[in-house]
Amino acid sequence: MSAFLYAATRTPFGRFNGALAGVRPDDLAAAAITSTLARVPGLDPAAIEDVVWGNANGAGEDNRNVGRMAALLAGLPVEVPGTTVNRLCGSGLDAAMAASRTIETGDADVVLAGGVESMTRAPWVLPKPAKPFPAGDVTAVSTTLGWRLVNPRMPREWTVGLGEANELLGERLGISRERQDAFAARSHRLAHLAWESGFYDDLVAPVPGTGLVRDEGVRADSTPEKLAALAPAFRPPEQGGTITAGNASPLSDGASALLLGSERAAAAIGADPVARVAGRGVAALEPRDFGYAPVEAAERALARAGIGWDRVGAVELNEAFAVQALACIDGWGVDPALVNRKGGALAIGHPLGASGGRVLATLAGVLRETGERYGVAAICIGVGQGLAVVLENCAEQGGTR
Repeated sequence: MSAFLYAATRTPFGRFNGALAGVRPDDLAAAAITSTLARVPGLDPAAIEDVVWGNANGAGEDNRNVGRMAALLAGLPVEVPGTTVNRLCGSGLDAAMAASRTIETGDADVVLAGGVESMTRAPWVLPKPAKPFPAGDVTAVSTTLGWRLVNPRMPREWTVGLGEANELLGERLGISRERQDAFAARSHRLAHLAWESGFYDDLVAPVPGTGLVRDEGVRADSTPEKLAALAPAFRPPEQGGTITAGNASPLSDGASALLLGSERAAAAIGADPVARVAGRGVAALEPRDFGYAPVEAAERALARAGIGWDRVGAVELNEAFAVQALACIDGWGVDPALVNRKGGALAIGHPLGASGGRVLATLAGVLRETGERYGVAAICIGVGQGLAVVLENCAEQGGTR
């Protein structure tokens, strides 16, 4: 049995402290669920057999199984169960992969997947003291991004910051600042063109009450020359720093949702499927090399789909950092023009738990627009992991197989 993607939407992605800052993550997730189900009005929500949701933080308002909370807030019947998965930046894609496996095994015919993150609203946390009323100072730790409360048994080289990890990656692979800035400017240009052309109109639905209708971080006037003027954020220039606020993905808020089902679920859903999940891959390596992990993950997904790169017509790779994206493109040896035709996270934003759903839905949209048969969605994950999914375009095949 195969799993198919039937419908997908996401919220616009908001800037850190931007237009979505006042919206709780569980409400963001509920908004994505509501807009996705609006695309399939013939589906009885009671037919949804599970909700699988991705979230990387879980330390604040997204605690206590945000997937279940979002389903309830979206008005799904209380009998519809829900779970939350955490594979950091890959959580949304991991949720979709888990949902597709559930369908392939026959355990369910209709599953709602997705992910959410409000990096703005991520709380500060205090370590709980072993004894009451400690005499010394206690430091509040931000849970917005990256390592926190690190186990001292972890080797120091594994726990370097995300920026420094990618400086090391770029240094090892010889990826210049100029290439990174050019790639970042391309991301903004293509995202702007995609919005102007109407590509995202069916994939993005506003969050009620916010007034935000487009991704907040896209800068239509971005150029390599403007980006070149920005100072490195993690290393000073004299120490070879190349990563800036312009060629790294911004902190963001947002949610995405995906409706997956079996072939026989088409009648209940009341729609034809958009794409088939043809292969999945997960890979891991040294934690500090996490940016390169999608290379092997995609190779494994392609092998399970029974195809090679010569049959891939589109790639959606989450752009955590320009250097990381370029490293993966070089590692795959693919035509860069196939990658992120509609812009990427450098422009659109990277709300951690929501990005996997974004890349998968965008890939399906690109396949539908271009008529290409196969595409790859991939994402890097902190602590040295990567995920990838191969989609097969149902429209190109005249429906389900």
